[in-house]
Amino acid sequence: MMHPDQPTPASGLTHAYSLEVGAKDMAALRAAAPRIMPGSTIAIPYLPREDDDARLAAVRTVRGLGFEPMPHLSARRIASLAGFESFVQRAVAEAGVERCFVIAGDPSTPTGPFADSAALIATGVFERRGMQVIGVGGHPEGHPVMSKAEQWEVLERKCRSIEERGMAPMIVTQFAFDADIVLTWLTALRERGMDHPVCVGVPGPASIAVLARYAALCGVGACASMWSKYGISIGKLLGTAGPDLFVERLAGGLTAGHGKVSLHFFPFGGVAQSVKWIEQYRARAVPAAG
Repeated sequence: MMHPDQPTPASGLTHAYSLEVGAKDMAALRAAAPRIMPGSTIAIPYLPREDDDARLAAVRTVRGLGFEPMPHLSARRIASLAGFESFVQRAVAEAGVERCFVIAGDPSTPTGPFADSAALIATGVFERRGMQVIGVGGHPEGHPVMSKAEQWEVLERKCRSIEERGMAPMIVTQFAFDADIVLTWLTALRERGMDHPVCVGVPGPASIAVLARYAALCGVGACASMWSKYGISIGKLLGTAGPDLFVERLAGGLTAGHGKVSLHFFPFGGVAQSVKWIEQYRARAVPAAG
């Protein structure tokens, strides 16, 4: 029997979480900081209209607020090996960064010498500069250019390379709308022997129009059945939607066999709205002591 003060699976899942916050949203993060657990991981995306100085300023802000910064590095947007190593070196020196997240990036043609995230890992820069954790992407709802077999092979190879270099892999999934698909993917991941921590991407509360736009931009499947599982009627695309049903279904389906799983919020409707949703959800999920 669960002790009254022990979190339910749902509240436990929202106890420790990470947030994705762009350099331009640092003021919003600063305002919400007192309501976020100290030491939480804040991922800083690598956006095309920002330079390294802006990204590093955001990294310093995150560290100064008492959180763990995790800058993204977009392989195909990086112009040179020297520039890449300089960024990582400065992130470590200026903000004590110990974890990065690597992606290939959107451009079909690389700006510099790196065609994909595996190429960044292979340089040796991360372990040379003292990185402890390297995050890589997972795609439970599929990848726009890779088959399922290719996705598993690439993910396994990257995680193996990170471990061989003395660092710990962490998998951060693209946000999803169907918790059943995520649970199936997690089961397949563990069956393949990959026991690394997984941060499941979750859209923070936002207008339905905004959610649909981000889904289209990121190549996330959002057919009528997925919208329905997320709690959205395809005939009613006005108003806002939160991830209540998604998180409840995910928490209800998780078992010890799924290993270490946490939530990674994409605050499409704003940082404050996501933090408020998490607080309210926790309050509902934790039973009153008595």
